[in-house]
Amino acid sequence: MDGFFFDHGNGRLEVYNRAGCHTYAAFRVKIYKMASPYKPEDGAHELASLHSIGSRLKFRQLKLLLAIEDLGSVHQAARMLHMSQPGASKALKEIEEALGLTLFARSAQGLMATDMGRCVIRHARLMYASLSHMHEELEDISRGGGRRIAVGTIPGGLARLLVDALLQFRALHPFVNVELYEDTSVRLLEQLQSGAIDVALCRTSVSAHPSLFHFEWLQEEQVGVVVSPQHPLTRKSEVTWQDTADYPWVLFPSHTPLRTLLEREAANQNIVISRSHIEASSTFATALLLSKSDTLIALLTKESIDFFETTKVLKALPIRFTASAEPFGIVTRAGPVNNPNVAKLCECLRWTRQRQLDAT
Repeated sequence: MDGFFFDHGNGRLEVYNRAGCHTYAAFRVKIYKMASPYKPEDGAHELASLHSIGSRLKFRQLKLLLAIEDLGSVHQAARMLHMSQPGASKALKEIEEALGLTLFARSAQGLMATDMGRCVIRHARLMYASLSHMHEELEDISRGGGRRIAVGTIPGGLARLLVDALLQFRALHPFVNVELYEDTSVRLLEQLQSGAIDVALCRTSVSAHPSLFHFEWLQEEQVGVVVSPQHPLTRKSEVTWQDTADYPWVLFPSHTPLRTLLEREAANQNIVISRSHIEASSTFATALLLSKSDTLIALLTKESIDFFETTKVLKALPIRFTASAEPFGIVTRAGPVNNPNVAKLCECLRWTRQRQLDAT
């Protein structure tokens, strides 16, 4: 054979001699597509539709994913869930086929979740948390009483209203367990939407979808600038915003209302906040940092400042704001409040707010 030509159109292989003439008969050639060991076949990792996932996945399969993630082994996960190892391996394969994804990869430490796997596992944990909360609420309803409530708050709401309201709530309902979380409005709204918490004291203006929540105004928030009692600025009888620009700040995370307030005030005063800063969403962490430093400076709510000044941990600077903080309020998921404990706590919050208004 001196040469050959393959016609892709009709699958013919024709053989020629050096003169270019046919010297052998043309052959029909059937081409078989071979899978590459390095590249998966088309569609092997195509994400399944939502309908397909919903109709094939089971909660017990999600529980297996969580066990494998926690233990790093199908064998150990199977033993913990009282399954056979072949049964667990088959269940994992069914989950991956249902999703159209590879969720785990082998490593020296055992099975490790892939990027897709970590995403699925994170949502599996949220689903199990929601299922657990549903079960607890059903138990509460069946017993005619309450047993648990999860509450989230921004720092200002905790000091000003929530502590007094919770103490009143506990006095009226001593057998209800209260879970309390402090965080930024953005994170509290995420937890509220996922069902991790039942009610929050925060702001809905930071949400891209505020219609998902019901907001009830409670009060405006007052703020101030604080430092350690040993800070150089405490020795000045008058402090300007320009003075504060010379020191490093402890700031709330970007895009939070108090961070936005500080940035707006800095713009009004035509100053630049120091680029050398620490970000912290915890009031306690901020106070601890300031108490151990004679250079750091921070913005806190007035209620938090009053507490830390009383204990002589921090000192407020005599400086005024021209910008005003956004109000915060009671936030629940949109729709009727079905948890009786949430309704009772909201009543305590309203009563506490009214009592504070009457006192002033």
